[in-house]
Amino acid sequence: MMPDERQRPDPDILLAQVQAGASRAARGRLRIYFGASAGVGKTCAMLAAARKLQAEGTRPLVGIVETHGRADTAALLDGLEVLPRKDVAWRGKALPEFDLDGALARRPALLLVDELAHSNAPGARHPKRWQDVEELLDAGIDVFTTVNVQHLESLNDVVGGITGVRVAETLPDTMFDRADEVVLVDVPADELLARLRRGQVYQGGQAEHAARNFFRKGNLIALRELALRRTAERIGDDVQAYRVEKSISPLWKTGVALLACVGPRPGGEHVVRSAARLAGQLNAHWHAVYVETPALQRLPAARRERILQTLKLAQELGATTAVLAGDDIGAAIARYALAQNIGKAVLGRATRTWPWRTPHLRRIAAAAPALDIVETGTDALAAPPRPGQDAEVRDDPAPAGWRRYLLAAAASGFVALAGWPLAGILEITNIAMLFLLAVLLVAVRLGRGPAVLSSFVGVAAFDYLFVQPTFSFAVSDFQYLITFGVMLLVGLIASHLTAGLRFQARVASHREERARALYEYARELTGVLQTEQVCEITQRTLAQAFHAHVTLLLPDAQGQLETPAAAGPGHRPDPSIAQWAFDHAEPAGSGTGTLPAAPLFYLPLVAPMRTRGVLALEPREQRWLLIPEQRRQLDTFAALAAIALERVHYIDVAQGALVQMESERLRNSLLAALSHDLRTPLTSLVGLAESLALSPLSPVQLELAHALRDETLRMSALVANLLDMARIESGAVHLNLQWQALEETVGSALRACRAQLAGHRVVTQLPAGLPLVRYDAVLIERVLVNLLENAAKYTPAGSTITLGARAHEGRLEVTVADDGPGLPAGQEEAIFEKFTRGERESAKPGVGLGLAICRAIVQAHGGTIAARRAPQGGAALVFMLPLGSAPALPEEPDE
Repeated sequence: MMPDERQRPDPDILLAQVQAGASRAARGRLRIYFGASAGVGKTCAMLAAARKLQAEGTRPLVGIVETHGRADTAALLDGLEVLPRKDVAWRGKALPEFDLDGALARRPALLLVDELAHSNAPGARHPKRWQDVEELLDAGIDVFTTVNVQHLESLNDVVGGITGVRVAETLPDTMFDRADEVVLVDVPADELLARLRRGQVYQGGQAEHAARNFFRKGNLIALRELALRRTAERIGDDVQAYRVEKSISPLWKTGVALLACVGPRPGGEHVVRSAARLAGQLNAHWHAVYVETPALQRLPAARRERILQTLKLAQELGATTAVLAGDDIGAAIARYALAQNIGKAVLGRATRTWPWRTPHLRRIAAAAPALDIVETGTDALAAPPRPGQDAEVRDDPAPAGWRRYLLAAAASGFVALAGWPLAGILEITNIAMLFLLAVLLVAVRLGRGPAVLSSFVGVAAFDYLFVQPTFSFAVSDFQYLITFGVMLLVGLIASHLTAGLRFQARVASHREERARALYEYARELTGVLQTEQVCEITQRTLAQAFHAHVTLLLPDAQGQLETPAAAGPGHRPDPSIAQWAFDHAEPAGSGTGTLPAAPLFYLPLVAPMRTRGVLALEPREQRWLLIPEQRRQLDTFAALAAIALERVHYIDVAQGALVQMESERLRNSLLAALSHDLRTPLTSLVGLAESLALSPLSPVQLELAHALRDETLRMSALVANLLDMARIESGAVHLNLQWQALEETVGSALRACRAQLAGHRVVTQLPAGLPLVRYDAVLIERVLVNLLENAAKYTPAGSTITLGARAHEGRLEVTVADDGPGLPAGQEEAIFEKFTRGERESAKPGVGLGLAICRAIVQAHGGTIAARRAPQGGAALVFMLPLGSAPALPEEPDE
């Protein structure tokens, strides 16, 4: 490898850089202030940087900054323009949130957005604040933001295991990695604890609670180490990107990375295990590569499979594996090490070789002088290698291999016969060129070995037939010996180079085929809208690309895989193995560590949200599953299939949701229109019925008048329920939240449904000292009335209805229980749906809206409602409301 070849940039990399630069030019820049925990000073550092830029002429805008009551943070906001927050309505409350539309309308040069991992209030455009930042960046707005290490998705469980606290608000690592700048804000643990004691992190009792739990010194030290390591990884990626961008070929030993070099001779497993131990001691990432040359391609199948097993072992031990193609093993390893910025290479102990062969260790050292080379010892239990075993190859012993040599010898013989009549016409040098041409053609068509044989046969035929004295191998002129030597040497060199070119062309052709297959597959998947289309395209494409029987298994609604009927009996997947791969989201079967004796390979289709199915393959040759490039390509196919299946699934979900929303909207509109139009005549009917009941009538007529009045009142209540349900779901109801005493609301509810409760015994259990609760008294009274009427309707006369309340874990829990027949089995949740009744066919009046209205009202207050079996054997309906902090009552003035 020439020095200028290492410095020549890869055109594909240059094209990718140009495309990335074009996309970055229109996108805003993101700077993340990164820290180990709250209180290290991320927000202060961000505000200080913004103030400095403002002094230099830039006009930053504060989108949202949380001061958490810290005076020093609030002081840094002075002089900076702050974007007003936007109120987001949720459950009758107005939550102040970041105004994304306001920021986009302002289009500031720089926007400050604190707490990148924050979850937005329901009803906001995006569920997460980092998605807001993505939209800002796409609009070309530069953003400064902050994040703690515990909010990174990949470290969330690690931090939870250290601190015992799992953070719910997380940030994808891809967002962190795509940031243009990451600024580490670091503070020693003792200094952070001192800040906590001074009230510079949390205020009051919150600080004491934090000091006893999350803010322990051991936790802070561990979090600091995680933050430093994650920042170092990010900086390492920046260094590598800069080297690629600037086409820097010299090795920069900024990090610790190992490269294990696997060869064809025994002892590769020992090299891999030694590299794994060394990487573990150095806490370093490591790679394992095998260089396949044209000579090594002709290794026996058993030795090639052993090499692939060694690479599989390296992958299981945590290495990034690759099979490299090249003529020079040392040059290929050096190129890979320089491209990946790897500073240390681990090789097996060099053995005695032929005198004219340079050991690989020296060739690697010559190609990459800055690369440290570690030579491992030999495995004491392994058989000692023979001299020259690195280059030992064996041609295919099949008859087809011998025929190649026969054709090569015949080619030189044909040239000799064809040139014999031309001996008096052509110069002898021209005839020699014909033999060299035959050697080249043989090398192109048949390979290196037959070309070498053709060279020897050609030289012998040339000497015997065309050099004086003819028909003899004697040479009269010494110059012909030089001619023979040159012919032989040129033939050998030409055959070697031609065979190498054939090898490189074959490798390039395979790469092009793999790239084209992926492109065609991705292009076909972009237009599919049905799951059946995804299955058909996936099975057809993978069967062609990998020469295998392919079956795609998809789960049913219960998560159980279904084997398609089209799967043939000869290669029908094992349902139990496929289900295991689906449940654990790990490959299984042939070539894996789980049931490797199975004839099929099972690969789960893992999508971003969940596993979408399992791909079952039965290749013609099991060994290709061990080739890293083949596995990576198969993983890419599987990822594309999983994403396509997930996209089709959410298309179906969106269509179903749209139909349901339109149906719900139409039904609500009809109910609202119907109930509104019926309300006026029903009011008139109620008045007429009550007037009729007050008139002097006979006993029979009076009974009919009272029955007419009761039915009219029942119909009026039904219409009122329909209208209220439509108003609640349309969002037209606004809560009048006031601090109320529950006892007063309970009394009003009992008076309102006195007639319905006439035949029942009502017991109230309201303990003294219940706290005030902030709710809409009219609506909560409606909830209690509906619950009491429901209990009276579905229990026999004389039964007991109990209404109780208690304060429990920050919530007010209100229970309406009875001792009647109880709830239908399995209907605890269904009874709160609209138009659902406890008894589907009965003479009891109602259409099943009362409990649905209760749920809508309680949820609008931020509470919950549920049904369960009462201790006394009946049904119990329980709703809970948040307590909050009631205002202090004013003191009565002294007399």
